[in-house]
Amino acid sequence: MAGSGERARHWQYADLPGVDLLRARYVQKTFVRHTHENFVIAAIADGVEVFHCRGADQYAGAGALALVNPETPHTGRAGVPEGWQYGAVYPSPEVVAEIARETTAIRGTPGFVRPVLDDAYAVGLVHQVLRAADEGNALAADTLLRVAVTRLLRLNGGALPQREVRTAGARVAVRAREVLEGRMAGPPSLERLAVDLGTGPFALLRAFRDLYGMPPHTWLTDARVRRARRMLDAGVSPAEAAVAVGFTDQPHLNRHFSRIVGVPPGAYQRERKNVQDVAEWLS
Repeated sequence: MAGSGERARHWQYADLPGVDLLRARYVQKTFVRHTHENFVIAAIADGVEVFHCRGADQYAGAGALALVNPETPHTGRAGVPEGWQYGAVYPSPEVVAEIARETTAIRGTPGFVRPVLDDAYAVGLVHQVLRAADEGNALAADTLLRVAVTRLLRLNGGALPQREVRTAGARVAVRAREVLEGRMAGPPSLERLAVDLGTGPFALLRAFRDLYGMPPHTWLTDARVRRARRMLDAGVSPAEAAVAVGFTDQPHLNRHFSRIVGVPPGAYQRERKNVQDVAEWLS
């Protein structure tokens, strides 16, 4: 990554539980369609990021924030030749809900209304959170995170709509997802899956895409990477995690992991190990 001028660090800070942190500069990087369990709050410091979200390309330049709600499919790429540089925090739905209950009047599940918000002050807050975490300043990191999330919810927050699963097609899609989750390392073909669920391949494909925003094979790759992350967090080696979730080998995991998480699995795990070592030392 250094040879291309790209760099990234994806880490956690023990005193910010439920929050992932990222600093990155990307030029040629392309994020494939994927989702996150947590919120994405990405503060653009330089350049332009383009990400496809909610049916359209979204453009976030310096002084803007790219905001993605949990389980929302999106992509990512450079919008200018020089790429983009940003810092991001990924608070869990539980963290955001706690802040929303205390500081806003939002009723229901809180989330962001627009995927891009121009707000240089909030951008500065996000970068201050990352700086405080780097310096080991727990009081500042926690305070600034809560101020930033509160501001973003007040400027651009609302209750998220609930995903409908009432139709027969939606129910089939849910069942298909359950099958794929249970057979991640050896999934059936689309035709076999459709037959087992009593529907046709194209009907299943359409229902799955309508409910989850991506076709089953794309969703499966995303889910495999998500499960691999949990295994890496638990100390499983990248090579073992790759096979366990259904990738052919570690290079196969590396390729997909980097295109979704933004860093290779080895670098990701080293940062997690550092957090665990610090937590054990402090306990």
